[in-house]
Amino acid sequence: MNDDGTAADTDDYAAARRDLVDRLRERLDLTERTLSALEAVPRHEFVPDRLRPRAYDDRPLPIGHDQTISAPHMVAVMVDLLDLHEGDRVFEVGTGCGYHAAVVAEIVGSGTVYSVEYVPALAESARERLDRLGYPVTVRSGDGRDAFADEAPFDAAYLTCAAPDGVPDAIVDRVAAGGYVIAPVADGGSQRLVRLIVRDDTVDREDHGAVRFVPMQ
Repeated sequence: MNDDGTAADTDDYAAARRDLVDRLRERLDLTERTLSALEAVPRHEFVPDRLRPRAYDDRPLPIGHDQTISAPHMVAVMVDLLDLHEGDRVFEVGTGCGYHAAVVAEIVGSGTVYSVEYVPALAESARERLDRLGYPVTVRSGDGRDAFADEAPFDAAYLTCAAPDGVPDAIVDRVAAGGYVIAPVADGGSQRLVRLIVRDDTVDREDHGAVRFVPMQ
C-alpha cells in the first residue's frame, strides 16, 4: 500500500466491483459479455469524490446539473438489450458522466462510440474523463436529435434520458436495418423501457418494464 492509501483504495474498489457483478449475475439474466464489461469499468472514477464510497451501490447517484449516473443494473440491462459486438458503431444520447459509454466501449472496441450531451459542462468533463481512462469515445455537446447525423448509419443507439413523446424519428432513422434502439419513454405519468427493432420498412417495439430516468432536454 502507498503511504497515501492509493493502492489499498484501488484494491477495495476492485473487490466492490466484483461483488456488485456477482450480485447482478445472481439477480438478472445477463450475458457474461455484459458482466465482464461492467466489471472492467471503474465506476468510482465517474462519480463525484464525495460519493466514491457509494460508487458500487446498485443505485443512481447525482453527478450535478440535475443529472445522475444510472444504477449499474440498469446500465447492464440496456447494454444487454443492445446485443452489441466488437466493431459495432453506437450512438448514445445523454453522455452524463461517461460511465454508460465506457461500458459500451468495453464491448465494441476502439473509436466506435459516439455520444452527445446537452449540458456543455458535463460533455467537457466526460470527454476529459473518458480520455484519461483510455476510452476512445467521441463526445459532442448538443441536441441528440441533431448530433452525429454525419456519422450515420449506426448499428445501435440508446438514450440515457426519458423521451417525452417517444423516441425521436431523427434518432431512429440513424440506425441501420437490423439494429436496436433502447430508450426510456414517457407513458402517461410513468416511464417504460422500450427496445425498437429497426426493419427495412417498419420499426417493431418491445416493452421491458417500468423505469425512472431524468427527462430528455
